Amino acid sequence: MAFRTEAIRTRARQARKAPFKARKPAHESVLAERFGLFAECLLTGVWIAVAALPLVTYPAAFAAGARHLRRRIAHEGGGLREFAADFRHAVRRGWLAGLAGWAAVAVVWVDVQAVRAGLPGGRLVAAIGIFALIGLAVAGLRAAAVWEPGASWRALLATAGRRTVLDPAGSFLLVGGMALVAGSAWVTPPLAVPVLGAVAAAAVAVEERLRRR
Repeated sequence: MAFRTEAIRTRARQARKAPFKARKPAHESVLAERFGLFAECLLTGVWIAVAALPLVTYPAAFAAGARHLRRRIAHEGGGLREFAADFRHAVRRGWLAGLAGWAAVAVVWVDVQAVRAGLPGGRLVAAIGIFALIGLAVAGLRAAAVWEPGASWRALLATAGRRTVLDPAGSFLLVGGMALVAGSAWVTPPLAVPVLGAVAAAAVAVEERLRRR
């Protein structure tokens, strides 16, 4: 009888302490989760940089990176193997988008050369070309942020272009992210590699913010 009474008291003490024990890991897990997400962004930036080395594959690299981060935020499984699988799917048509992006860069470069040569109206044409190139880059990031296997890059870029215009706040945020990458590359080139993951995360956040509005 005494043994049973003591067991009941022990269980009661454990029940009273349980809520306090449960609260402490909750605070620790939130901090660990946020730090883990930050570290995952930096690691994803390295993956994106490596996948984009062929130059025309950068849209597919960002698409695979953004999808990996979406899985990470949703607490779904995924790692380098899933990133590689997404990249293989995205690059099948994504290399055409990458080629079109480099063609746009070439056109803007020609406009800048026209300005240097002093051609009439060259400055205006160059300014328009630079702004159009920035808008195209933002639209590309927004398209990559919502890419799913089997999606059409042409359709993604078309709808992303509309969102770029209709959501200027999100677009300016992505412009700031690209400026951060450019600044990092100018000051410390290796630092620009992990920052690419932060830009992909920003694109995911911008699209999620627009979706919830």
